[in-house]
Amino acid sequence: MYVQPGIVRGVTSMDDQTALTFADVLTAGEIVAGEVAATPLVDHPLLDRVVGTEVLVKHEHVLPTGSFKVRGGVHLAARLTDAERASGLVTCSTGNHAQSVAYAARLAGCHATVVMPSCAPQVKRDAVVALGATVVSHGESLGEAAAHARVLATGPATPSYVDTTDPRIVLGHATAYLELFRQAPDLVAVYVPIGSGTGAVGACLARDALAPGCRVIGVQSSAAPAAWRSWRSGRIESVASATRASGLATSSGYPATLPYLRAGLDDFVLVSDDAIDRAARLLASHAGTLAEGAGAAALAGLLAADSPTGRVAVMCTGGNASADEIARLAAA
Repeated sequence: MYVQPGIVRGVTSMDDQTALTFADVLTAGEIVAGEVAATPLVDHPLLDRVVGTEVLVKHEHVLPTGSFKVRGGVHLAARLTDAERASGLVTCSTGNHAQSVAYAARLAGCHATVVMPSCAPQVKRDAVVALGATVVSHGESLGEAAAHARVLATGPATPSYVDTTDPRIVLGHATAYLELFRQAPDLVAVYVPIGSGTGAVGACLARDALAPGCRVIGVQSSAAPAAWRSWRSGRIESVASATRASGLATSSGYPATLPYLRAGLDDFVLVSDDAIDRAARLLASHAGTLAEGAGAAALAGLLAADSPTGRVAVMCTGGNASADEIARLAAA
């Protein structure tokens, strides 16, 4: 399916058909900038020496909630309907989307309930509760948690379901790449971790308008390859997730994001969980940065590629490392 540059087709809440434009991203950028500061884009010379070219790290982990996903929450809060504010919100997540919706509810003065599977790290559960939301534990996978969250949103006087691919969320995420390409319009490539793919959709939308010569390369764990398989086949595929990187632990492709990922990504690579751990250690030792698994995946993808010529960027999307992830930083 071809997607016209500048328009994301199919990026919806699964049921509605919505077209998002770069003009929408610009508006979202104004909203998000009113709540959170732009994140640093930093060159780390020690990291450059390892990779063999200039690598710019977009430090999204410094945002409130420790993840780029708070951008989606900020934009969502500004776009909630009166009915949604009155009913409250419900969603599902392994952690960072959960915190973004909890953050949105706090900004909007309403309540949020978040269904989290058993694989969600305790540190992320605690963070959701600290933001004032209610955590409901259900299922072993994100798919099972999502099904239960939709049940909680069924019937009268129930909270409104917020899908991870809600257009308001996608536009908020896109503001990270609006910043990136304004900060460095001469990039030859940017590496983007992919779970549901909302960040990558935003990357492609901003790239098409601001840096059409830049390659956008998606990165996913080989232990959770559903999005990658869906991208290759062009149909939604489901595969059990066994990754240690909770932010990448999706077990199915997403109908809302798949069409644009197929049209917009220049490549999509798989890396092992061990490679992600190695990248996290490099970020800690060579860039002074604590990254969770999903936040280190982009660098892992770059390290697995042939050394590019020119400036490249990697998105450190989150720093909410679990105790296990922090412990593995010291592994040889």
